Amino acid sequence: MANITKKVSWSSRGDESGGGERTPLLNGSEEIRITRQLSGDGGMFHIGRLSTVDLEEDLTSEEDTVRGCPKEIPHNEKLLSLKFESLDYDNSENQLFLEEERRMSFMGFRCLEISRWVVCGLIGFLTGLIACCIDIAVENLAGVKYFVVKQNIEKFTEVGGLSISLILWAVLNSAFVMVGAVIVAFFEPGAAGSGIPQIKCYLNGVKIPRVVRLKTLVVKVFGVICSVAGGLAVGKEGPMIHSGAVVAAGVSQGRSTSLKKDFKIFEYFRRDTEKRDFVSAGAAAGVSAAFGAPVGGVLFSLEEGASFWNQMLTWRIFFASMISTFTLNFFLSIYNKKPGELSSPGLINFGRFESESVAYNIYEIPLFIVMGAIGGLLGALFNILNYWLTIFRIRYVHRPCLQVMEAMLVAAVTATVSFTMIYFSNDCQPLRPDQSEDYPLQLFCADGQYNSMATAFFNTPERSVRSLFHNPPGSYNPLTLSVFTLTYFLLACWTYGLTVSAGVFIPSLLIGAAWGRLFGILLASITPNGSIWAVPGKYALIGAAAQLGGIVRMTLSLTVIMVEATGNVTYGLPIMLVLMTAKIVGDYFVEGLYDIHIKLQSVPFLHWEAPATSHWLTAREVMSAPVTCFKRIEKVGTIVDVLSNTSTNHNGFPVVVPVAASDDPGKICGLILRSQIIVLLKHKVFVELARSRLTQRKLQLKDFRDAYPRFPPIQSIHVSQDERECMMDLTEFMNPTPYTVPQETSLFLVCLSCSELWVSDTWWWWTMRTGLWVW
Repeated sequence: MANITKKVSWSSRGDESGGGERTPLLNGSEEIRITRQLSGDGGMFHIGRLSTVDLEEDLTSEEDTVRGCPKEIPHNEKLLSLKFESLDYDNSENQLFLEEERRMSFMGFRCLEISRWVVCGLIGFLTGLIACCIDIAVENLAGVKYFVVKQNIEKFTEVGGLSISLILWAVLNSAFVMVGAVIVAFFEPGAAGSGIPQIKCYLNGVKIPRVVRLKTLVVKVFGVICSVAGGLAVGKEGPMIHSGAVVAAGVSQGRSTSLKKDFKIFEYFRRDTEKRDFVSAGAAAGVSAAFGAPVGGVLFSLEEGASFWNQMLTWRIFFASMISTFTLNFFLSIYNKKPGELSSPGLINFGRFESESVAYNIYEIPLFIVMGAIGGLLGALFNILNYWLTIFRIRYVHRPCLQVMEAMLVAAVTATVSFTMIYFSNDCQPLRPDQSEDYPLQLFCADGQYNSMATAFFNTPERSVRSLFHNPPGSYNPLTLSVFTLTYFLLACWTYGLTVSAGVFIPSLLIGAAWGRLFGILLASITPNGSIWAVPGKYALIGAAAQLGGIVRMTLSLTVIMVEATGNVTYGLPIMLVLMTAKIVGDYFVEGLYDIHIKLQSVPFLHWEAPATSHWLTAREVMSAPVTCFKRIEKVGTIVDVLSNTSTNHNGFPVVVPVAASDDPGKICGLILRSQIIVLLKHKVFVELARSRLTQRKLQLKDFRDAYPRFPPIQSIHVSQDERECMMDLTEFMNPTPYTVPQETSLFLVCLSCSELWVSDTWWWWTMRTGLWVW
């Protein structure tokens, strides 16, 4: 394996270190050569050298002078970013933890279990409330916009000057999108996109900076309202998953670090182990609020997110999902002046599919499978185009001002293309009494008719999807659907990845519903007896599932989500077959959209399955070294120097015991986390102070929980010169039983152990005396 030397600038302003700082990327290992090294500085150990990474700057002096304003940022998604660390998903069973657990009574454990149910209920309630606010705000803002533009179009259709209507539409779209892009680009870049890749990484064990902050939630909510109201080819359902996760991360801690407000509740849950479970519940509640699919939400967290699962967690997550959809239902019924009528279970309402109208025959199943293959091909094409577009954005559109300008450009182009399609369309359909269009445009059609192209473009995406599902046969002609599918496909591909809060679920459903309905119309036209294909709405449903599955590659959870959203289990089997086919076909060409964006961010994400060649390698051949270690009783100055060294910016350090009369560097005896050491330094837990009784009290787990999750940086800890000469005893605070595997363990078993032990992004160490790898 070649050793790769690379240092790549990163454009994200969400990095806490600042927008101008470059993030080094890491990959590769060199030929095995085992050495050991003992430094003379306080007994710090460097154990083993199995691979090295050269992070030296390779820029010339001329390039360095213009580093502050680069024209192009190089990028290689095959390298892993060092700015990501792992979450501590395993409890550190040190002496403090064991003493607290022993003191807790049976009733105390029961109270904790009740508290978990209470927290899940609060997560569901607040997530549903946020979804209700987003839905009401989007409907009102979009309604005002479309009403104003509709009135203007009707006015200038008669007197001429429709260009003014086009300008008005483009300006309104750009204004909404500009607000949404500005708050994301300048205030919280972590709120961009749907947030599903970030939450997927978080639940997999990777600590993504600022992903579950209160500021991120506020910007996400206002950003998605502006994006959807601005007419972009986006949906508000995807960001609900991120919003639910942020709500869960905040509620479960019983305080707000952003507002510096501590409610002194749920203190026991202030650790990654507990927070992970609640974030899983929040993501499921977001899916439930978005689609009215509580079971689908549970399966989404299981399939796409959490690395760890148990039966009790399933019940709590399902409880949060049910509370979420009920809360949204209840408040929307009050808003619609129909209190108690729970008819709007989710943000997207597919409408009721009656069994008579969507009945299918056995000979249609092969056709559905063909549609799944088409969806896989189109999804792969969508992902490939978006991949190269995202690479271009990373390299060239990395400044916030450029990101805002691009979002406004896309909004203006979307309005222009939509207006042009409507203007040149001659597809006029009669406006029947039983057909209620929200914003019907007559334009050049005769009285009593409306422009069917406007039904798709001049509307919110959710309403357009519902129209394609339920409008009667003859509402669209094939040319209209063909042009709309091609146009909206390109717009959606261009839009996803902008610096705005937006999701890809609804655009994917809309694209698939359009070509699916077209598929049904063509079937009816090329067969002698077209009456058997007389319901194009069912093909729109199958096409929507195929397109969404081809883009995001979800199977089990998406099947249940679609079944729950339609309110009819009749199409459970066809939807499952379609999604499986779309995934198989799409995976042959490229990965799913979320996995692509995870790689583009250089996140060290551990997939469910081990690499195909993992049986050929052993743990010894793939691990990195040298490793920075501490002795059980270590000098404070040594600890401060190690933590201050940016090249050893690791989350944990092995603790070793030197072996007398031996050349071996030491024997592993525990693992200490950086966050634990920070707290120890902050409270001056030194051996000399303890002996002189200068410490006020013994350190407790509460001190560590109070500092969680924003532990102060080492630079903020003041250590005097005299204190640097003191010693720190790590015995009481380290984890004495870290997980280990023998050095000859195959990489396959190593990956399997990582996934089963909820560990994904970690640093591994090899101890020469014991021949064990530790993480």
